[in-house]
Amino acid sequence: QLQLVESGGGLVQTGGSLRLSCAASGRTFSSYTMAWFRRAPGKERECVAAISWNAGDTYYADSVKGRFTISRDNPKNTVYLQMNSLKPDDTAVYYCAASLLGFSRAVVTGNRNYSYWGQGTQVTVSS
Repeated sequence: QLQLVESGGGLVQTGGSLRLSCAASGRTFSSYTMAWFRRAPGKERECVAAISWNAGDTYYADSVKGRFTISRDNPKNTVYLQMNSLKPDDTAVYYCAASLLGFSRAVVTGNRNYSYWGQGTQVTVSS
């Protein structure tokens, strides 16, 4: 069992930065692939970044490459998403999620491949 709690969302101007955190409860956090998804109004939920259990592999959606960085601290049971150069199109509810499946683009981008989800945190980027 894993419980995920996101924090760090808020309102920021275009070009600004935010750092999202996702704190996990459970002793097996280090076994999970972790990901950040987002759902913008009127759009489907999409995976923006994912990181393997040991941080050896990462995935980024094309729309955030070079601007977002995912990282994890296994002793602290926490995964982060550093978001720089934010744009209005980044406005969405951001969710963290955990999966025990292997790490590949097909796996990490699939909503159904994640067993645990956080409640989400709102990120709003003003123009």
